[in-house]
Amino acid sequence: MRVGVISDTHGLLRPEALAALAGVDHILHAGDIGREGLVAELEQLAPVTAIRGNIDTAPWCAAYPELAEPELGGTRIHMRHDRKTLDFDPAASGIDVVISGHSHNPLIETVEGVVYLNPGAAGPRRFKLPVTLAILHLGAGAPRADLLHLID
Repeated sequence: MRVGVISDTHGLLRPEALAALAGVDHILHAGDIGREGLVAELEQLAPVTAIRGNIDTAPWCAAYPELAEPELGGTRIHMRHDRKTLDFDPAASGIDVVISGHSHNPLIETVEGVVYLNPGAAGPRRFKLPVTLAILHLGAGAPRADLLHLID
C-alpha cells in the first residue's frame, strides 16, 4: 500500500504535489491545510485523512480533528500537527508510525521501532527549507517512507 503524506500546504496545492500523489491508495494531510476545498481536491486522487494545524482556525476547519489514528495496511498511525505536543509513548501504545508537520523540516527517523515522519511542507516555501511530501509504504515488513522534493 502506498500512502501519500503531505503537510503545511497553507492553501497552496502545487501541480507537482498532485503529480507526486497520483496513484497512491490513501492520502494523509498533517495539518495547516489553509484553504477550504483543498482536501476535496486531494480526494479526487484518493481517500484522505486530514487533521487541522495551528493556522486552520476558520469555521470550515472544525470538520477536521486535531488528532487522528487511522489504521492502513495493518499499520497503526498516529497523526498530530506538532510532534512536540506528543504526550504519550507511541511504542508502548502499539503505534507503528507517528506523522506530524508544523516545523516544515522533513524528517524520517525510527525510534524504538516507531517510524516518525514529517513530510515537510508542500505549500509556499519557508526560508530556505525544501518543498517536499512523502510516500509511506505499508504492508509486508516494517513501514518505510521516502521523501519527494517537489521543486528546486
